[in-house]
Amino acid sequence: MSDRVTTFLGGSPLAVLVRLLVISLLVGILLSWFDVRPYEIVDWASDFVRWAWRSVFGSLNRVVDYVLLGAAVVVPVFIVSRLLKTGRG
Repeated sequence: MSDRVTTFLGGSPLAVLVRLLVISLLVGILLSWFDVRPYEIVDWASDFVRWAWRSVFGSLNRVVDYVLLGAAVVVPVFIVSRLLKTGRG
């Protein structure tokens, strides 16, 4: 079991914890220097997910509109062509 955990983490749990703490400290200093706060990152992420959701499903809504618009022309042409073909032969 210990080998699995070490393999999964990429090292011993204590070494990984120390690395994560050091990297977290450095990233925290850098973000503080850029005056970025954690809630700003969460707000940005939630806004991005909301925008992506609207974009994807808004696009699907437009696809349905395009299909219906095209069907208004294609279906009658298809029906007329089928009627003309069956009338000839």
